[in-house]
Order: sequence, then structure tokens, then C-alpha cells
Amino acid sequence: MNSDFIQAIDDLVKEKGISKDVLIEAIESALVSAYKKNYGTAQNVRVNIDRDAGDVDVLMRRDVVDEVEDEFTQISLEEALEIDPRYEVGDVVEYQVTPKDFGRIAAQTAKQVVVQRIREAERGIVFDNYIDRQGELITGVVQRISNETIFVNMGNTEGILVAGERASNERYKVNDRIKAYIMDVRKSTKGPQIFLSRTHPGFVEKLFELEVPEIEDGTVVIKSIAREAGSRTKIAVYTEDENVDPVGACVGTGGSRVRNVVDELFGEKIDITTWDDDPKILIKNVLSPAKVEEVMTDEEEKAATVVVPDYQLSLAIGKSGQNVRLAARLCGWKIDIKSHSQYFGDPEDEEYDEEYEEYEEYEDDGIEYVDDDAEAAEDMSEEAEDEMIEDDEIETEEPAEEDDPAGDDGDDAETEAADDDDDAVDEDDEDRGEEVEK
Repeated sequence: MNSDFIQAIDDLVKEKGISKDVLIEAIESALVSAYKKNYGTAQNVRVNIDRDAGDVDVLMRRDVVDEVEDEFTQISLEEALEIDPRYEVGDVVEYQVTPKDFGRIAAQTAKQVVVQRIREAERGIVFDNYIDRQGELITGVVQRISNETIFVNMGNTEGILVAGERASNERYKVNDRIKAYIMDVRKSTKGPQIFLSRTHPGFVEKLFELEVPEIEDGTVVIKSIAREAGSRTKIAVYTEDENVDPVGACVGTGGSRVRNVVDELFGEKIDITTWDDDPKILIKNVLSPAKVEEVMTDEEEKAATVVVPDYQLSLAIGKSGQNVRLAARLCGWKIDIKSHSQYFGDPEDEEYDEEYEEYEEYEDDGIEYVDDDAEAAEDMSEEAEDEMIEDDEIETEEPAEEDDPAGDDGDDAETEAADDDDDAVDEDDEDRGEEVEK
């Protein structure tokens, strides 16, 4: 071996990204195996490669003893003193035993060992690089699909995206570009395995970091994420900068920023709300888009009872309980949803008025209760009353004259039909007017 050998090693270092020392140590180990295979496995030898010149030396190592029991690993004190008079019992004698044709033998025998060591070194480098990249977003190309498992080409290695780590509505084919979240990195006999995910909540967080500069620079912080991949995601954001609207920053002008994230998630719905350290305000926020009347919390159990208007109950719960389920996961509280009627009682009950009056006096953190149904009913009752007044005015505009016998008899007949208990009817105009008002 000569300088050409060192040049070849330098080329491998540049191509594979492996350090020169690792490569040379691997070759030295391979040459030791080759020597033992050809000249006896019992021999204790060491191979040394000159890093500059490329010369290879095979050195025999023997222990100095008084009486030799194994000639391959031991040497007598007398023989050691002939080599160097300073040797003593217990020292190690090392001398060169490089055979003349060792270069050809080594090339044939050590080839596979060297290749294997290079592969192991490459795998070790890949593992070290990606073990520190867990939780990052990568972009790759779909290389192949096997039994619904997608193998993604990430450049110098391959990522694995199993069916359970992507939404059911996502479809890919070979050569498609794909973004994914590095969920886990493991060692195996075949090299490092990099497991990817598109359902992990961190995937949504990283997508928002790409689209929202305020999140990337730390002005806006994503405090919590709750997700049901392929269907809905809830995000709670927070900022200490009074001049920044955290929700508006994530939504973007005309919804441009959040729309890019939704497109990447194949149309998944995203609710963005404001984080608050006050549990009551936080629970009201996370139940959006439903309106909340009142929140009662139990700090010890970390449970909350939430009262919503009757017409908002289904919206607060969500389809199959999705809204309240994600809200509870987002804020970390158990949430029990009650409608206004369920909590305060039926409006027709006698106790309802008293309970409702107490509720009206309750200060609910600035949230004003508005019942659209009640307002509509009140408006309708006012309109009906106005119509009745107009009808009465029309009927009483020209009252019948006193000397009109037909009018008196007609009034008496109507009054007797309306009230069987009345025995007589006063013909006085004033009394008749009272009866009409009644």
C-alpha cells in the first residue's frame, strides 16, 4: 500500500462523510482478521497503517514470561533480552512480522470486512444525525409503497410512514413530495429506522412555524394542541406582546396563513383560540365556536361544569362529542356541558324564576347572556298586543246608541255566552266598555 491507498481513503471520506480515523481503524481491524485467517487465529497481532505514507505493518505482540506455555502469545525472558536488554517479566514485546505477499492476501480477504465496516460507520452517522432531529419537519419523496406503508427518500436515508400515522383521507403515489414529522429514531440490524408521522400534533405545530413568522421567532407561542387527524384540530396560542393579536397572526390576512396549513392537511378543520391562565376564561375560549353562559370549576378534581344556551348545546358538544372532547384535551380539564334549561330548570317550573333571577345578578366575567329565542318571543308578543289594541279601537270607535234595542240585545247575548255565571248585564255604556276591555 502507498499514497494511492491514502488518496482512496480521502475520497471515501468526502463521499460518505465518514471521518478518516474511523475508516483507517476499520481497515486495520479487517487486516488483523485477514492475517489470522491465513496465518493462524491464535496469534496475537496488531496492524498499524501510516496515515501519511499508507504503509502497513503487522506487529506480533507477546508477553514476557519465565516459562513459555503458548509460543504464539508468550516469549521467554532470555529471548526478550536479546531484542532489548531493558525487558522484564510482565512486559509486552512487539516486533514486525509483515509477510511479503500480505498486500495481495489482505486485498482479497479484507474486502468484505472493510465494506461492512464502512456501512456500519455510515449507519452510525445517520443515526447520530437524526437522533437529534426528532420533532423536526422533513420533506422527502415517496420512494415505494408496500402494504400501505410508505417509504420516503430523505436523501441519505429512508423514512417509514405507516398507515396509522397518516389520515385516512390522504393518498400518495410514488414520486410524490411529502412533508412529515420525525417521530422516532431507532437502531436495528439493518441500520437506523426513522419513523415519520402526519397525525402527530407536533406536525401541525411545525406547519404553523413555517407559515407564521411570529411563531418561529417566539413572539407567539403555541401553548397546546389537540387533534383528531383528518377531521379537526384545536390550537391555543399566547403572546406577551400587547401589540400582537396571536389568533390574527396565525390566521393571516384573509386567512392566507391558516389556509396553507389546511391545504397541507387535506382540508382538516382548524380552530385557533387564545390561551388564558384563568381556567374559566380558557374553557370558554376552547369551546369556541359555541357561546358559554357560565363556567363552574372544581380545582381539586380539575373538572368544570359549563352552561350554554339551549340552542348552543349541540354546537358545544359537537358531532359525536368531538368539540368538547378536543376542548377538554386542549385545556386539560374535564368538561361537563349543561344546557340553560338543564341547569336552571324548565321556565314553566315555579322555582325557575327565582333561580334565573339569581343568575341574572351573577357577574359572569363580562359575558352577557342573550337568549335569541326569548327576544324573538318578546317581539312577537309586543306585535300581537299592538294588533289587539288596534282591533279594540276599531270595534269601540262607534259604540251602539243607548236607545238601540238590537244593539243592547246583541251585547247581552254575547255577554251571557261568554260568562254563564252573570245573571244580569248592566246597560250602562261605561260598564259595557269595561266588559269589552275585559
